[in-house]
Amino acid sequence: MESLKDVKSIIEAALLVAGEPLPVAQLSRLFDPPLEPDVIRQLLDELRAEWSGRSVELAQVASGWRFQARAQLQPYLDRLSPEKPPRYSRAVMETLAIIAFQQPVTRGDIEAIRGVAVSTNIIKTLEDRQWIEAVGTRETPGRPALYATTKSFLDDLGLRSLAELPPLAELDTSHLLELPDAPTKAAEAELALASPILDQPALASGDPAAPDAPDGRSQSSESATTLH
Repeated sequence: MESLKDVKSIIEAALLVAGEPLPVAQLSRLFDPPLEPDVIRQLLDELRAEWSGRSVELAQVASGWRFQARAQLQPYLDRLSPEKPPRYSRAVMETLAIIAFQQPVTRGDIEAIRGVAVSTNIIKTLEDRQWIEAVGTRETPGRPALYATTKSFLDDLGLRSLAELPPLAELDTSHLLELPDAPTKAAEAELALASPILDQPALASGDPAAPDAPDGRSQSSESATTLH
């Protein structure tokens, strides 16, 4: 059986080469027999402390643990890939914001808030980016799909759960920075805040078409987001 020092080195190496977040359960299975999750978490906390103050930090996000560059260094690292990442339309980002703060929602809910129709292409764009997914259907005529954000969305924001989602106007653009060797699906650089996004208030909680927002959040008129 490896010593705890050896175990920590193995975990460190796995996280450095993975290129994507690794959950505790997966790190536990690196060993035979698998280590207890509490042991893995203790070693992860030790690693995080050891890397504290360096240019790269160990962080926990929704999908697990990963090494990432500190946000203040990202403008320099962006010069390694000078090509411009894709930009998303105002409609796409408004739709994403509504889903994030009102989920789960149907297309009808989104249209009621935005006041305009939501095209299939907008939903497909967000699904292809793996920021949203269908999580069920509403028990109403036609059984419309209910959409919610994914762990990939939280990973790109550097968050562990929806409970950490800040008010829209306070979103830190640096949280969307990805590791240089992260999967292509998460390669775009950052989510930036722009002009006001929702000109209409959220559906009232008593409205049958209005789903409950996670963590008691309510939709408000905030700032628009544009992906750089």
